[in-house]
Amino acid sequence: MEAYNLVSLSGIFALMVVAWAFSNNRRKINWRVIFWGVVLQLALALIIFRLPAGLIFFNWINAVVIKLFSFAKEGMYFLFGPLAVAPGEVGPAGEKSLGFILATQALPTIIFFAALMGLLYHIRLMPLIVRAFARVFAKLMRISGAESLCSASNIFVGIESALTIRPYLDGMTRSELCTILTAGMATIASTVLALYVTFLHQYFPTIAGHLVSASILSAPAAIVMSKLLFPEIEKPPTLGEVVEGEYQPKGTWIEAIIYGATEGVKLLVGIAAMLLAFLGLLAMANWLLSGLGNWIGSMIGSQLNLSLQGILSYIFYPLTVLVGVPLADAPKIAHILGERTIVTEVVAYQHLAGYIDNGVLQHPRSIVIATYCLCGFAHIASLAIFVGGIAAIVPKRAADLARFGFRALFAATLACLMTGAVAGVFFRPGVTILLGGP
Repeated sequence: MEAYNLVSLSGIFALMVVAWAFSNNRRKINWRVIFWGVVLQLALALIIFRLPAGLIFFNWINAVVIKLFSFAKEGMYFLFGPLAVAPGEVGPAGEKSLGFILATQALPTIIFFAALMGLLYHIRLMPLIVRAFARVFAKLMRISGAESLCSASNIFVGIESALTIRPYLDGMTRSELCTILTAGMATIASTVLALYVTFLHQYFPTIAGHLVSASILSAPAAIVMSKLLFPEIEKPPTLGEVVEGEYQPKGTWIEAIIYGATEGVKLLVGIAAMLLAFLGLLAMANWLLSGLGNWIGSMIGSQLNLSLQGILSYIFYPLTVLVGVPLADAPKIAHILGERTIVTEVVAYQHLAGYIDNGVLQHPRSIVIATYCLCGFAHIASLAIFVGGIAAIVPKRAADLARFGFRALFAATLACLMTGAVAGVFFRPGVTILLGGP
């Protein structure tokens, strides 16, 4: 094991110490949950990164996702013509790319994948997979069946995962609710996976397999960080049980596809709206900070460049070093991690692709760790979506959800960083699952 792998290993425990330090009740932490959560993450990572069967399986997953993405492109070519042709591609009629356009080359893939997920839920394949993960979480970590099921669902879907446990939400403990929020923000939905693949596939051929594995690894990490920051002091009604999810089957497979596509449109519009709003507000905030920096600089006789991303990058820098990012690349990775917190992982992944394209990152492990650390909805916009969405389902718990929403965001951020550290532990240059090596 190389030095940086050891740094990542120590970083896993350092991040847990950070969570423990901010815990609201250190004496009540259930160490069985923490122990099995870490063991489960490391075991899954060992299978994914080091065992031949795991490498073959996740390379197969990568190939499947890329193939599905090519199917999605057919509909995009039909609707948008040359506008859908990404840089480096040639359209079906020989069209050349007009340059990268997020709205016509990446965002529409969400609709296709949402329709596909609707079909997979209709034929009961996804509920079967989710139930298998939920059983492992509930039995090993001895957490409640409801939060196990929701955490497992979040590996594949977003806010919709709360609907699977609708009957249990009203009676959940505060710690359970915090775990549900954390798991939602620490993972990504499969419907947006293709969006990130669009940004990085050209530079990182096995990105799809990594994003799938990152979302899986982040589920137990979310449980660990949530239970450290907000330990269980009550008795959950479904403790140790394996509960059945509440799914709403459609009448026919066509109806399921239509419903999924419609939900995909809503998600696409929501992402576009968030990007428009948050990037505009960020520009305004940075303009104000720049003016403040210029004023302070004139007072002290030195230039002072202030920006929100810059301030957050200083906060994330020590955490970036902890997870095993080499010092030469740590400032850049810290910058995009801070950026994700305020303007979503969409922008952060796009900028990571730019870093790779321009060759500004000196170490391949920085790319891999950043990919895993960014793979989650751990940002302000997502916090509003999850708190508001779950509160709409169970209005009686709205006050509780709002009270510890930021604690859950903190836990989700630490969980994403923990997943990046786990990836750093098992990183080996030249392995196929990592960078398309031999």
